[in-house]
Amino acid sequence: MLLPDNIAPEDSIYYNGAIVLKVVQRERRISLANLFCEVNKSKALSFPIFLLCLDWLYLINCVSMQNEEVILCS
Repeated sequence: MLLPDNIAPEDSIYYNGAIVLKVVQRERRISLANLFCEVNKSKALSFPIFLLCLDWLYLINCVSMQNEEVILCS
């Protein structure tokens, strides 16, 4: 699912995770709802795909969660 060979790269979690990460890098600390709104300004993502992107970014230690906020890891 990260890099599938049967769909367009723009639909992968890897690509969409980069878009989410770009917003988090700009804000450094952002609420989950505001992050979803900011990401959807540049690319329309469904909420389940958005959450998969956040899960992936958390697993690779790029972001963390604290009090319903997404925080960029250093």
